[in-house]
Amino acid sequence: MFKRPSFVHHLHPPTIPAREARFRYTFGLGGISIFLCAVLLITGALELFYYVPTAAEANASLQTITLLVPYGRLVRSIHFWSAQILVVTSLLHMGRVVFTGSYKPPRRFNWLLGLGLLVLVLLFDFSGYVLRWDMDIAWALLVGTNLLKSIPLIGEGFYGLVVGGSEISSPTVGRFYGWHVYALPLVTIILLGWHIFKVRRDGGISHSARNPQSKTRISRDELVNRELTALLVTSVLLLAIAALLPPHLGAKMDLRGISAEASAPWFFLWIQQLLRLGSPFTMGVLLPVAVLTILVVIPYLIDRSSDGVGEWFNRRGRAAQVVLIGVSGLVLVLTLFGVLQ
Repeated sequence: MFKRPSFVHHLHPPTIPAREARFRYTFGLGGISIFLCAVLLITGALELFYYVPTAAEANASLQTITLLVPYGRLVRSIHFWSAQILVVTSLLHMGRVVFTGSYKPPRRFNWLLGLGLLVLVLLFDFSGYVLRWDMDIAWALLVGTNLLKSIPLIGEGFYGLVVGGSEISSPTVGRFYGWHVYALPLVTIILLGWHIFKVRRDGGISHSARNPQSKTRISRDELVNRELTALLVTSVLLLAIAALLPPHLGAKMDLRGISAEASAPWFFLWIQQLLRLGSPFTMGVLLPVAVLTILVVIPYLIDRSSDGVGEWFNRRGRAAQVVLIGVSGLVLVLTLFGVLQ
C-alpha cells in the first residue's frame, strides 16, 4: 500500500548516499542542533507563563519557577542545558563541515548562513543569561555592553538600542526580553529555514562524487528512522543531565556589588581573557570580528576549489582545515585560561 510522505520526510531528498548517511560521517550534529532548537522553543514558551521581565521581579520569578511551579525546576534545567549543548553541537557541526569540505561550491552561501546561525546561538545564550538578572551575569552584562560604547561613531547609539537607555537599569530587562523572545527568534527562523532549504536544494548531505560507495543510496524513510533514533538517545541524555545537574541561580543583580572574581559565561571566556591583553575596542570588538571574518572567507579566499566535497580531511581543503584548527586552538586555550583563573 502506498504511504504518503509526511512533512518531515519532504524535508529530505527522496534518496541520499548511504556512505554519507552513516552516523560517523555527520555524527547527527545538524539534526541534533535543530532538535535542541525545538526543545528550547517549547521549554522557553512554558517559562514565559511565569517569568516577569522587570528588574524587580525577573530573578524572583525564576525562583518561583524553580521552587514552586510543578516540574518548573526540570523545565528550566532542560532549557538551560539545551542552550549549552546547542553551542557545543553548533561548533562541532561547523568543524565537521570544514573537515569534510562541505563549504565548497555549491554550498558556499549555506556556509555563511550557518555562521550567522552560530552567532545567533551565542547571542541567544547570552541574552538568556541576562534574563536571570542575577549576580552571576552582572559583570559580563556590564563589560559586554560597555564594549559597544567603544565602537567609533555608532557606539553610544548601539549601546542604547541594546540596553534600552543610557545605562543599565530596569528597562534593560525588558529590552533583553524583547531581543530574546521576539527579535532573535524572528531572525533565527528566517536563517534556519533558509539554511534547511539550501541543504535540501543542494542535494541533502554533501557527498563525494568520486567515492564508489557514495553511489549506493538509501531512502529518506530509512534516514528519518535513523534520525528519530538519534533524537531519542539525545532526549534521554538531556533529561538525565537536566535532572542531575540543575542550573545555578544567584542572588538578584546589584551592579554595585560585583565581585572581583566575576566572569563571563563559559562561551565568552576567551573574549574576557583578550580584554586583559589590550584596549576594549581592539581586543573585545576588532579581534572577535576578525576571527568571524576569517571564518566567513574560508570558501571564498582560503579554499575556492570544488574538489574534495564530502571527503574527510581532503587535500585541497588543508588550508581551511589549518585555519579552523588555529582559530579553534586560540579560542580553546584562552577559554581554558579563563576557567583556571
